[in-house]
Amino acid sequence: MSNSPTSSSRTTSPRQQLQQQQSQSSTQKTPTSGGTGGDTISLCSTTSGFSTCPDRHGFYGGAQFSDKPVKETVSREQIIAREKKWLHMIAHWSEYMNKNYKKIRERCRKGIPSSVRPKAWYYLSGASLLHNKYPNLYEELLQQDGNPHIIEEIKKDQHRQFPSHEMFLDEDKPGQKELFNVLKAYSIFNPKVGYCQAQAPIAAFLLMHLPAEQAFWCFVSVCDKYLKDYFTPGLEMLQRDAAMLNGLLKKTSPAVYRHLQKHQVDPLLYMTDWFLCAMTRTLPWETLLRVWDCFLCEGIKIIFKVALVILGASLHSHKIRKQCHGLCETLEILRSPPEKYVSIEFLMHHIFRLNLTVDDFIIEHNKQELLHRKAANAKSL
Repeated sequence: MSNSPTSSSRTTSPRQQLQQQQSQSSTQKTPTSGGTGGDTISLCSTTSGFSTCPDRHGFYGGAQFSDKPVKETVSREQIIAREKKWLHMIAHWSEYMNKNYKKIRERCRKGIPSSVRPKAWYYLSGASLLHNKYPNLYEELLQQDGNPHIIEEIKKDQHRQFPSHEMFLDEDKPGQKELFNVLKAYSIFNPKVGYCQAQAPIAAFLLMHLPAEQAFWCFVSVCDKYLKDYFTPGLEMLQRDAAMLNGLLKKTSPAVYRHLQKHQVDPLLYMTDWFLCAMTRTLPWETLLRVWDCFLCEGIKIIFKVALVILGASLHSHKIRKQCHGLCETLEILRSPPEKYVSIEFLMHHIFRLNLTVDDFIIEHNKQELLHRKAANAKSL
């Protein structure tokens, strides 16, 4: 489930790759106008190689690198006004959560200002409550040895998470060390779950926005509340939610549902990364931040809605479905959704306009629970 490095990256760190690329580019000649000179590398625009300058989110390259300027949809004055509202809300958090949750949800859907996002996530996730309850526990967990097998698994994975991001470029960067600490501490905190590869990108994502100790408690909340039972052996909860996604898809996009049924496209083949990694390895970065603003406020149903929009939009066209005349072609579309369908504007507009109610989620959830119990009873006979 984790990002797999190429064979060469096991011996050459991303930082060394960047230095080599810079050295190569300095010796390359720019082709004359209209000529066919040697290839040149655009170090600040390529998304496949490494750039000499990170993008606004700290990426030097990779699939989530972007050199496109941010499209400001609100004025500077509006941003400042939203920041003030969020700071006031955080200062009176308990009151808002108990009496005015709808206002929090409304403001999350509009997008949390980047300047207050880390603090907002810390409160939205319930991490602040956990941290206050166990103020010294994180440091105490770090002093413990942990399960040797799990420690080795974490060490194998820690360099694979967002390897082109400035925090995780190489082992001497603080990001990899903090990622190891957060994952190790959680495996000791919740030994029933221990460690799952899909947790690593979530922990790395949180470390990009929060100090290590706050990121740890936010990670605990995500794993134990938002994605509860997702990482336990057997992944039963993921299988149940896969069936639930299929049931909801039948309601929101019946033609897409029939296409997937016809070609026997099991939901686990395309939605495992989406749900286990909470979209951290699927969406463009700006879109991901907005989705997480809502996810930490409204829970797993946001991931369901994002998945349903991607499914419905990617295969909505009869022409596209006709071209996807088998399982492989369909999966290719779903694993690399068209860029326009995962843009902020498209996704945020459509996830709250799906033909779904809270009751639809409850009914489908209860249906899958009943089927699960029947299957469990049949096994016990």
